[in-house]
Amino acid sequence: MEQFYSIQGEGYHQGRPAYFIRLGGCDVGCVWCDVKESWDADKHPPTSVQEILKVVKSTACNFVVITGGEPLMYNCAALTETLKEAGCEIALETSGAYELSGTWDWICVSPKKFKKPLDSVLERAHELKTIVFNKSDFEWAEEHAKKVSAECKLFLQAEWSKEDEMKPLIVDYIQKNTAWSLSLQIHKYLGLP
Repeated sequence: MEQFYSIQGEGYHQGRPAYFIRLGGCDVGCVWCDVKESWDADKHPPTSVQEILKVVKSTACNFVVITGGEPLMYNCAALTETLKEAGCEIALETSGAYELSGTWDWICVSPKKFKKPLDSVLERAHELKTIVFNKSDFEWAEEHAKKVSAECKLFLQAEWSKEDEMKPLIVDYIQKNTAWSLSLQIHKYLGLP
């Protein structure tokens, strides 16, 4: 769908320069999705792996984030292998609703109620980032935290349109449940893509 150089605004790698590759196509259907234009893959013509690599290498960045849409709707092996051969560190942002494909240095799973994540993906996650849209999402987060490894980093992030309402609840929650950390969408505060 698009590719751009920015700053990782969320989760464990927050604040780090990152080259984003957003794959078009998603059937998870989050009502609060901030990139609904990514859902219809047919609206985004394919780009060759070599063309993507050429643009990535034109930047100073070697940290690449594959996001969506839902990237795992596709076999990511050719893309990730090409990027790895070029010396890139590769992170995945996924709902976890599809089987893993590709070679990843970092896997961030953000489970969605609209299409639940597979246990096999949760077990491989380095980061679990749960979006908090309402109070019941804390229970949803804990349910999925039980399915990740002990080394997995746990994050709670307010859904952007409800940030003022949910952020104080998240802060209170993580002060009482110290395995969790707060994720802010700093790219939105900074006006970055």
